[in-house]
Amino acid sequence: MLIHARQAESNRRKGNTMAPVITGFDYQRVPVADGVSLNAAVGGAGSPIVLLHGFPQTHLMWRHVAADLAADHTVICPDLRGYGASDKPAETDGSVYAKRTMAADIVTLARELGHDRFALAGHDRGALVAFRAGLDHPRTITHLACLDVLPTLDMWDVMHGTTAAVGFHLYLMAQPPGLPERLIAASPDAFFGHFLDIWAGDPQAIPADVRAAYLDASRAAVNSIVADYRASAGIDVEHDQADRAAGNRLRMPVTVLQQDWGSALGFDAAALWRAWAPDLRHIPVTWGHFMAEEAPADLAKALRDLLTR
Repeated sequence: MLIHARQAESNRRKGNTMAPVITGFDYQRVPVADGVSLNAAVGGAGSPIVLLHGFPQTHLMWRHVAADLAADHTVICPDLRGYGASDKPAETDGSVYAKRTMAADIVTLARELGHDRFALAGHDRGALVAFRAGLDHPRTITHLACLDVLPTLDMWDVMHGTTAAVGFHLYLMAQPPGLPERLIAASPDAFFGHFLDIWAGDPQAIPADVRAAYLDASRAAVNSIVADYRASAGIDVEHDQADRAAGNRLRMPVTVLQQDWGSALGFDAAALWRAWAPDLRHIPVTWGHFMAEEAPADLAKALRDLLTR
């Protein structure tokens, strides 16, 4: 059953200020697991595509691309479990924020909205959820796009030496519960804002109201964001290792759009992805990490190209 967000006004208000939304989209809360509902913006009509956000963002990162794709697709933009206005269950064990669990959330979300099969695109953390959904639900995911990320197992394999300093947050949030949460909660705007600043090729692509919405959402989700990252240093690696040992691969057409940071860090990103995705188009881009906001027209075109395969 869907919980329709006629109360969207209260969800979108922060005091007397309206928080930004994806214009023209309907907001719904959709139960996907026991005690967990996802906030989702839904718009357009046609074949469905689900768009998953990254860190430290919410579904709002897709606002431009979603509006473009909605001309001829049903577009679903959820906040992931633990992020934005979606529920944030306590991390009772590693499975709560395993990408397998978060991928199952997305499959259930789409099914509750009437879609048994759909295309899926994810950025950053959302790309890891999308990757896991493609492996676990190959008959459900028709096309897959992963933006500016490596599969979890490969990411840990290539991080080494002084170059690993760029991923300091990965190591911080991999620590046992307690210390990382306390450190980040002591100055959340400085922590989350750091990544919005250093990863943006064009700072103007994230306007002040959207940046404030990202910081508000992240400030309220420190524990669940850390739990998401902690899972990627534990149970997510185990799941990837099991799939690699079994020879499981992505069966659908896959597009990977990625900044060329592989050459700087000493690895071949396309080769790493090709080991998982036989039907792969790996496209190096110069759009900046926040590509849905920095180059939305280019990204929308790339996603349309994927959907024709």
